[in-house]
Amino acid sequence: MYTFRLATADLIALPSGALRWPAQNLLVVSDLHFGKSERLARRGGALLPPFENRETLARLEADLNATAARRVVCLGDSFDDLAAAEAMDEADQLWLTTLMAGRDWIWIEGNHDAGPVSIGGSHRAELTVGALAFRHIASAKTPEISGHYHPKARIAGQTRRCFLIDAARVILPAYGTYTGGLHAHDPALTALMAPQALAVLIGKTTLPMPMPR
Repeated sequence: MYTFRLATADLIALPSGALRWPAQNLLVVSDLHFGKSERLARRGGALLPPFENRETLARLEADLNATAARRVVCLGDSFDDLAAAEAMDEADQLWLTTLMAGRDWIWIEGNHDAGPVSIGGSHRAELTVGALAFRHIASAKTPEISGHYHPKARIAGQTRRCFLIDAARVILPAYGTYTGGLHAHDPALTALMAPQALAVLIGKTTLPMPMPR
């Protein structure tokens, strides 16, 4: 785990790629991309084993059990598209709705899944809690927490997903199993993040390092 402060909020970056805000009993995840294998198959793309939903749900369940979060914010691209949301396997949908039960569950709209889905929860273009804004894509309005870019960084010959953190914003890694990533040194990310930004790599542990440029 990596603990840091954004504005007045004390936050924890978890090894799974989730972000915890203990004072708000809040867990944040981004880019779940449920249904990616179904969407690729439907559109004639690569055929991937259709188990990504279960792997992502198992990781999410573990984080919810560990943190006892009562509020969950999903920062967009939770489904690979709206058809994938409707095509979600009945058992997986039941698992998801079981995790949602008794929690304030907020879906932020993403570029893959703009608009509401039939699964419950509330749907927002963006959300403000205290001093922090939650949205899918980073903007000039800070302090903010966002996703979208699926950041990753390379160390010791290995590429790992990562958080990007500076004094104004946090960009979360993709939480979903079948998600690619954008290297932290890409101009799209270096233009957003301050020179002192950190990349916090995830995996079995969290590892903070200067953001590659």
